Amino acid sequence: MTDASIHPTEAEDADLSADLTDGIHVVVDALKANNVENIYGVVGIPITDLARLAQKSGIRYIGFRHESDAGHAAAAAGFLTQRPGICLTVSAPGFLNGLVALANATTNCFPMVQISGSSERHLVDLQRGDYEEMDQLAAARQFCKAAYRVSRAEDIGRGLARALRTASSGRPGGVYLDIPAQVLGEVLDTQKAADTVWQLVDPVTRQLPEPAAVDRAIDLLASAERPLVVLGKGAAYAQADETIRDFIETTGVPYVPMSMAKGLLPDDHPQSAATARSLALKRADVVMLVGARLNWLLGHGEAPQWSPDAKFIQVDIEASEMDSNQPIAAPLVGDVGSVMDALVERSKPGQITVAEAWRNELGEKSQQNVAKMAKTLEAAKTAHPMKFLGALQSIRDVLADNPEAYIVNEGANALDKARNTIGMAVPRHRLDSGTWGVMGIGMGYAIAAAVETGKPVIAIEGDSAFGFSGIELETICRYNLPIVTVVLNNSGVYRGDDVSASSDPAPTMLKARHDLMIEAFGGKGYQATTPEEVESMLREALASGKPALIDAVIDPTDGTESGNIAHLNPKGISGKK
Repeated sequence: MTDASIHPTEAEDADLSADLTDGIHVVVDALKANNVENIYGVVGIPITDLARLAQKSGIRYIGFRHESDAGHAAAAAGFLTQRPGICLTVSAPGFLNGLVALANATTNCFPMVQISGSSERHLVDLQRGDYEEMDQLAAARQFCKAAYRVSRAEDIGRGLARALRTASSGRPGGVYLDIPAQVLGEVLDTQKAADTVWQLVDPVTRQLPEPAAVDRAIDLLASAERPLVVLGKGAAYAQADETIRDFIETTGVPYVPMSMAKGLLPDDHPQSAATARSLALKRADVVMLVGARLNWLLGHGEAPQWSPDAKFIQVDIEASEMDSNQPIAAPLVGDVGSVMDALVERSKPGQITVAEAWRNELGEKSQQNVAKMAKTLEAAKTAHPMKFLGALQSIRDVLADNPEAYIVNEGANALDKARNTIGMAVPRHRLDSGTWGVMGIGMGYAIAAAVETGKPVIAIEGDSAFGFSGIELETICRYNLPIVTVVLNNSGVYRGDDVSASSDPAPTMLKARHDLMIEAFGGKGYQATTPEEVESMLREALASGKPALIDAVIDPTDGTESGNIAHLNPKGISGKK
């Protein structure tokens, strides 16, 4: 027997390798088959080569400094595109970091898939102390819509298909997909592997409401003396903008937008009751919730925030959401677009009308609140040191000339005051802390908005909230993204004038020059102390299309404990109230 018969030639070896593939290639093939364009993640054992191959195949890989920020980016991508955003993490600690974002995506109903490498099952299950050992599937299950594990490379295509469909169908949410390192490295026949990958057909199908349920809702609205529509972020996610606007304008019913639904109709629309929100909620006798839930953000539908006699109509794709807080007199189960189409089609011209007295009541209250706010805003323009509202007015004025720009907003006072100061005219251009009110979404959401849309982004950040994801300035600079971060810096959590009870700084005090941070990464840093400086710097930064940060120095005494939700603090006998 010759040496040649024992050892394959180079040509034979090339032919052999051409007939074989591995789990990493199958993952990328499955993602490409389902038109995944972007992956957000942090590389390391065992998924580094997966990121490299995805990038080589034409999928854009955005590498972050922390997995929770990558996960938040994937979640925001899901909201903006209606396709599951993909987050890629390493095992154990990396997986846990991403899990925060996965849980937040599920709570906010954003489609997202977190793919994590993991240790080998035979080692994990016997708790033998493997590298980054953890039963990740068990940990993930309670925090997301679904969790799956792939145990054979031949099941990777099936696992991706299940994860993508589950994340986007019905009520969207986060899905976890566990792929052990051994599966990623498993070798299999190329043709057989190709047969295990497929493209999803109709991953998100329309869910039509029952005609009788639609007629019931129309009759209830027609009988109302003081009807109201509440638009939630589910209405924005649905991308049924024209139908929603058609229904609102045809019926004349006043509406209140939740923060991420702002822009479905312009905030200055004559039917908007946003500036008379408290009165509208308290006095409405029939309320139609469109992609909004009666959770804490709407006071659970309870008095005194709402009339105890109010009747609710709810549009939601999830039947179990009905009656979760209040009786739903007219449940409309279906996707928002289909339900709104049915409401427009089945309501007769003039069937739903709005009494002039109700319009006038809301209009008068709105005028009063707007006039009161105008005085507050005017005083803030010249206040020194600069107030939150002074800086925010400058941002508002710049945005009026740049309506294509996306806003990302988080913080306590920074969030509450920006939401009430900056109007929106374009749908899905405002992303904020959402249902959980979680801090740390800022840079991840901003990066996703820039990557997915190619448009400029302004991230309006409280200095405390910014600290959770500020290291991603490096990511923004590395990818040269058109993001301008404005940090409203009042040197503290809520405010920076808290008196310390010891030689250490007070628990709420902070100290940072954020403009110097971005310069360390190659971006442009500014420090502003007046509203005029904020405006000129923001205009310059937006025009450049380059990464920039404005450290807006705010009066340390400006701000309130917990922003607008101080009532959620425990009311004991000690502590600062």
